[in-house]
Amino acid sequence: MRNSIFPVVTVLGFALALFSVSFLVPLVYAFITGEPTVEAFSTGFLTTFLVGLAAHLLTRRFKRELQPRDGFLLVSAVWSLIPAFCAIPLVLYFDNLSFTDAYFEMVSGLTTTGATVLTGLDTMPASINIWRHLLSWIGGMGILVLAVAILPLLGVGGSQVFKAETPGPMKDSKLTPRITETAKSLYLVYFALSVGCAISYKLAGMTWLDAFMHAGTTMSLSGFSSHDASYAYFDSAAIEMVAVVFMLIAGINFAIHFMAWRGKSFRPYSMCPETKWFLILMFVSVFFVTVFLLAHQQYTTFSEAFRFSLFNVVSVATTTGFANTDYAQWPMFAPLTMIFLSIFATAAGSTGGGIKMLRAVILFQHAVGELSRVLHPRAVNPVRIRGAAVSAQVIFGVLAFMLMYGMSIISITMIQMFTGLEPIAALTGTIAMINCLGPALGELGPSSNYASLGDFQTWVYSFAMLLGRLEMFTILVLFTPAFWRK
Repeated sequence: MRNSIFPVVTVLGFALALFSVSFLVPLVYAFITGEPTVEAFSTGFLTTFLVGLAAHLLTRRFKRELQPRDGFLLVSAVWSLIPAFCAIPLVLYFDNLSFTDAYFEMVSGLTTTGATVLTGLDTMPASINIWRHLLSWIGGMGILVLAVAILPLLGVGGSQVFKAETPGPMKDSKLTPRITETAKSLYLVYFALSVGCAISYKLAGMTWLDAFMHAGTTMSLSGFSSHDASYAYFDSAAIEMVAVVFMLIAGINFAIHFMAWRGKSFRPYSMCPETKWFLILMFVSVFFVTVFLLAHQQYTTFSEAFRFSLFNVVSVATTTGFANTDYAQWPMFAPLTMIFLSIFATAAGSTGGGIKMLRAVILFQHAVGELSRVLHPRAVNPVRIRGAAVSAQVIFGVLAFMLMYGMSIISITMIQMFTGLEPIAALTGTIAMINCLGPALGELGPSSNYASLGDFQTWVYSFAMLLGRLEMFTILVLFTPAFWRK
């Protein structure tokens, strides 16, 4: 037991103590502006820091190099436990908010899902909204991708944590020779783009506070907003265009952004099959939905139809979840198409959810190859990405992932329907949770939220968000007997 659990606990404790610093952002804001949330955030900070520090100090003598199973256990523990500590300020401040709903809200932020159970966002203390948006920004690149740069100071390696944390089918590729340098490079790009997004929002007409909050949830593709009406509150084509541009940027592999910046060239984008297919898919889908809306007389002019199609298609397809209109009122084909796009549109290494474009490309090429093999049994048609053949191990991994992805959607949908949730809400809600999208359809649509769910339904969807954010295997492997055998 000591050899398997305590080394993970000591790093978990350090991660908690490190993460507690994030409480200081809304705490300082609340203190300066005199908001009534100072005590709630102070309690959250002290509790998280002291628990983390105690766990680290009591178990640090057991530290050792992390093994593969340690990485999966640590990542699952961090992403499951941190939302519980993050929920402390919400539970203390809101008299009628249960721990179940507060935990859901914090999981939604950290997993960049953007589903909410809160109403009255426009009138609640700004520090609460700052906290929600900050957690989304932190979760965008992953808590442990930041912490992995500091793990060597503890005498433990970070590569196993990085592999368990990083989304996508090809986790062994590195931008730099050292894993810590890779984590730092990703955060450098992420931070720079976030600052650029905030400045762009301000220039487009947002206040500085709204600009910084929405920059965090745009670059993380979270979809949280400080307004109940989301982007319909601003009613600004300029602000929406800024959001579209940066949602598209965030939907591309951040490794490609880093390589383009380091090489001072756009060539990495043209050489990346994911980026090409992602942008083509977005262009075709926006045009198709625009024509569809005009044909069904939802809008009277092409420019109006294009504006609402562009913003909402990109928002849903990139698993962001912003809305500038209630697209659930469109003919059902349009919102269902948008939710379908959220399954695979974003790139591996982006902050988006879903199965990722790279897996979709691999599956498509593999299917075409199998069809060809039916006609020509001796033909050799390897799956190629960037000109290199994809190994059978990666292909089998993608197929296994897709099986677990499909089974998870079916199972959770059936569970929610069994508890009384209407079918369209259960299905699209499950897809939205696992894809980290946020708004669904039916009673969980963009004009409503998830407050109507019962406690059991809320816990199921909290699990679904974690399952989707950590890409199935990181959590599901913990439920296999082989994981716990010595």
